[in-house]
Amino acid sequence: MDERARVIVVEDEPITRAQLVAHLEEAAFDVDAREDGRELEAAVTRADGPDLVLLDIKLPGADGLALTRALRAVSDVGIVLVTSRQDRVDRIVGLESGADDYVTKPFDPRELVGRCRNLARRVRAQRSRRGEARLRHFADFTLDLLRRELTGPDAARTPLTAGEFQLLHTFVEHAGEVLSRDAILSAIRNREWYPDDRYVDVLVGHLRRKLGETASDPRLIRTVHGKGYLFTAEVA
Repeated sequence: MDERARVIVVEDEPITRAQLVAHLEEAAFDVDAREDGRELEAAVTRADGPDLVLLDIKLPGADGLALTRALRAVSDVGIVLVTSRQDRVDRIVGLESGADDYVTKPFDPRELVGRCRNLARRVRAQRSRRGEARLRHFADFTLDLLRRELTGPDAARTPLTAGEFQLLHTFVEHAGEVLSRDAILSAIRNREWYPDDRYVDVLVGHLRRKLGETASDPRLIRTVHGKGYLFTAEVA
């Protein structure tokens, strides 16, 4: 892995926790060690959250199975359960609850590291594919559909109102098509609020300014007289 994979180790037994940390740090993981699952969900859902969580099944308070279910409901983080050899039923329940893999105590360090590396690669690959799917690139701009952000050629982020975002999203999804004002109103779901076609023209004017162009010199949003608007950029 080019960048150090991040992992949170949750293990209440100090010696086992220290062993897990030592093996993972030696394998170039960035490790955050904890003795219980308090605030784990908040840590996992941060923007700089981990790629993996190693969870001991037998934790005080919220055990590993409960934590697995809670984490899987809010995150795609990789989850590896740490179990004893006698915890076969718990391992099955853990996998059914959303865990990705498990290692058994006493664990083989090479097996532990190998499983964690493989899972980290899968998690990062999935996140990368999903990240690309949410981005639309055009004319040196990037529109992030999840964060609803527009990034310009100078890497500066341009804030968009809800209406501007919906309009730009409609344009990039229908690039090269002439869209009537009526079709645009339907796409941006503002027909009931703004039944007048003039609202589209006002919104287009605002969006043009955000894209650095004017009605007299349109590069990306062309007016097709008597028909509507054409988004001319190639979108990737």
